[in-house]
Amino acid sequence: MLSLLKLLKQSNEHSEKIKTPFKHKKSHLRMAFFAGKIDWAYFLRYVWIFDKLVNSLKKGNLVMKKFFAEVIGTFMLVFIGTGAVVFGNGTEGLGHLGIALAFGLSIVAAAYSIGTVSGAHLNPAVSIAMFVNKRLSSKDLINYIAAQVVGAVLASATVLFLLSNSGMSTASLGENALAKGVTPFGGFLFEVIASFIFILVIMTVTSATKGNGKIAGLVIGLSLTLIILVGLNITGLSVNPARSLAPALFVGGAALQQIWIFILAPIVGGILAAIVAKNLLDTEE
Repeated sequence: MLSLLKLLKQSNEHSEKIKTPFKHKKSHLRMAFFAGKIDWAYFLRYVWIFDKLVNSLKKGNLVMKKFFAEVIGTFMLVFIGTGAVVFGNGTEGLGHLGIALAFGLSIVAAAYSIGTVSGAHLNPAVSIAMFVNKRLSSKDLINYIAAQVVGAVLASATVLFLLSNSGMSTASLGENALAKGVTPFGGFLFEVIASFIFILVIMTVTSATKGNGKIAGLVIGLSLTLIILVGLNITGLSVNPARSLAPALFVGGAALQQIWIFILAPIVGGILAAIVAKNLLDTEE
């Protein structure tokens, strides 16, 4: 009996010796974790912010949803369109049709994605036209224009970053500027006419009574493609203040000096389009 008790005692002592290294190992792991806690804090902070943002959107904050939808959509338009210009070597490389399709198809892509949330205006002139015809509240108008400018600036900043990290020239970011020989009045008038045509199509095809929502995105994208083919050698075609403002802020020069044309003319054209759509085409009935 005594020999059996001694044997059990020796067995327990042996087991304790075996367990000891594992205890030390766990202790080291804990120390390593807490030593790296400071490094993880920076990462977790951004994860926490992103999580809060996602949760706020999930809770149905429609204003924020529309804001981020317009940021993403305008980013798509400016990044794809101006990116095609600078990375595709402009009219000498990608060509007129390629550039026109890049802008036009980006509208189509945005319309059938983020358009389900915000309507995919992507353009302050369009939002102002919608406001004139009471399709957009003053609160939404401010929200949309702010989002469009933010999205466009982020897109131009991204194009600039990619160019500088690819060893390519950053002298041009696909900005709008008057072609050689085109006067400010001539450029302004062309942008008013082009914006009027483009936004009139938008006001009609998105009308609750006269339009067709299923094909609206395609019609708008193809309309922009056609207008770009006409105006690329005149002003580079804007019809969108946010699209023109963003690259001009980074490149300066003539693009920034002439920016008033590409902000004011599309707005004038858009307001005229809204008035004609409502009173002649009965889009608001």
